[in-house]
Amino acid sequence: MLKDAMGLYRGSVEEISRTIKERPTDPMAWFDRGNARSSSCDWEGAALDYTMAMKTGLRFRESIIALGNRGVARAKLGDIDGAIGDFSAIVEKHPNNRRLLRAALRSRAEMKERKGDREGAKADRKLADLLPAEQTTT
Repeated sequence: MLKDAMGLYRGSVEEISRTIKERPTDPMAWFDRGNARSSSCDWEGAALDYTMAMKTGLRFRESIIALGNRGVARAKLGDIDGAIGDFSAIVEKHPNNRRLLRAALRSRAEMKERKGDREGAKADRKLADLLPAEQTTT
């Protein structure tokens, strides 16, 4: 499901749930429902769906996004350690997309700050700032 111009996902949670019932091993269906649930602030449902999406075999790029989205959902639920784990998993996978890597480092820094780990947060922010800018092609 794609996000439309209004920021909503095409297909309701109910519609995507029917797809999951028909094809329970379709990782993109789980991913899409996680996105739809996240859009409606159903953080618990979104986190569960992102987990299932990764378990059923998302491609690398989508798995990075699912980890980030699940990290955000976990943070909203107050699961700071879980969020740190998700953002750390992105850093460990070291995606080629520096923007995603930088976002993961900054998000992890924010979570570390919330836990009172100021030094860890400072180190993550410094790493994020040291990443070279991505080259743009026109």
